[in-house]
Amino acid sequence: MSRCDERAERISVAARDRQLTIATAESLTGGRISAVLGAAPSSSEWYRGSIVAYASSVKHGLLQVPDGPVVSEPSARAMVTSVAELLGADLAVAVTGAGGPQSQDGQPPGTVWFGVFADGSARTELRHFDGDPGDVVEATTAHALFLLEDALR
Repeated sequence: MSRCDERAERISVAARDRQLTIATAESLTGGRISAVLGAAPSSSEWYRGSIVAYASSVKHGLLQVPDGPVVSEPSARAMVTSVAELLGADLAVAVTGAGGPQSQDGQPPGTVWFGVFADGSARTELRHFDGDPGDVVEATTAHALFLLEDALR
């Protein structure tokens, strides 16, 4: 079992214990976070789903990301707030970034903005990951799951 799967199992226990629902909004991870959460035990009891908004136009149109670069703090904040509202979740995580190999919105590969919605408000966090696009996706997925687990404490 992978470390992400182990973390998802702990998220499942905590979400059920606290009777909270969880949603995700993903860009560069392309649904990877959702796949891990959806495979967790009893996920149908607490996992509301995900919006995978890979194209910038989807982020702007569906997740109410403001005009401007999508690899940004305002984008992560809008994505996480919108997905929590759209899917009726108590807790949510969102990721937007430059997975590579090219830069995006003037941001170097490995630049990732995270949004976390908990207790009715959103916060954001910026991280930089090394490696090829696959490495960045895995590191982003792992950190998003860490943020969810941390928010459940």
